[in-house]
Amino acid sequence: FVMHGLILIVWDACNAELALVAYTTGYGCNGIQSHLCQNFRMKINADLYQRAVVATDDLPWQDSPVSGITRRLIERDGGEVARAKSIVRYAPGSQFTRHVHELGEEILVLSGDFGDEAGQYGPGTYLKNPAGSVHAPYSVHGCTLFVKLRHLDPADQDPVMVDTASATWYQGLVEGLRVLPLSEFQTQHTALVRWAPDTYFNPHRHYGGEEIFVIDGVFEDELGRYPTGSWIRSPHLSAHQPFSIEGCTILVKTGHLPVPQATAV
Repeated sequence: FVMHGLILIVWDACNAELALVAYTTGYGCNGIQSHLCQNFRMKINADLYQRAVVATDDLPWQDSPVSGITRRLIERDGGEVARAKSIVRYAPGSQFTRHVHELGEEILVLSGDFGDEAGQYGPGTYLKNPAGSVHAPYSVHGCTLFVKLRHLDPADQDPVMVDTASATWYQGLVEGLRVLPLSEFQTQHTALVRWAPDTYFNPHRHYGGEEIFVIDGVFEDELGRYPTGSWIRSPHLSAHQPFSIEGCTILVKTGHLPVPQATAV
């Protein structure tokens, strides 16, 4: 192997390919010739059996293949086509070329205006584009998105669009908790959860794991304090007792992380 700055280049003899292992500092393919980058497998928080916490506001912006569109890399396993989670920023007037999402895509519009052939989406819009979906996304005035790529089951073919600014929220399991369901498929559940200040949830364990992105406020549990922009991945059978003293809104997905074969039901 060769150390170069914060990037470790490793020869993977099992897969007969080079793997680019980038740490959670967010360093990506900048500075590497683009044709070489296509042949590397970048690994950032790629082990789905491990807990990971990322303060996304601290990550550097990385160039995408399209001028005017930059990314903060949260989780990634692959080259330019990769299973990935990112904060994506569109400059005003920027647009991706038409492309297919072989294993789907999930988007939450954090700010600005986002659009494609199917419509225009303002802040708070949640989109699930199933495997095989095609679009040419753009932004007229600029936007910032939370994006998940190549995570969906090919059998999950129902597209979803929820304008969370106008959708109905429901009472949660404890006082002070409001829930907005976004998507369900088999064991997988995606929702926005709004915590009033000084709300405490019961201790619980997650079969199939849990993933959280803090949209606003501060979310906490016995393992840490997570302000706006924090991303937390907790693997299968992880347990915690979450709460929020200041109040917060979080995007939550559960039941989608791999279950070790020995514990699979």
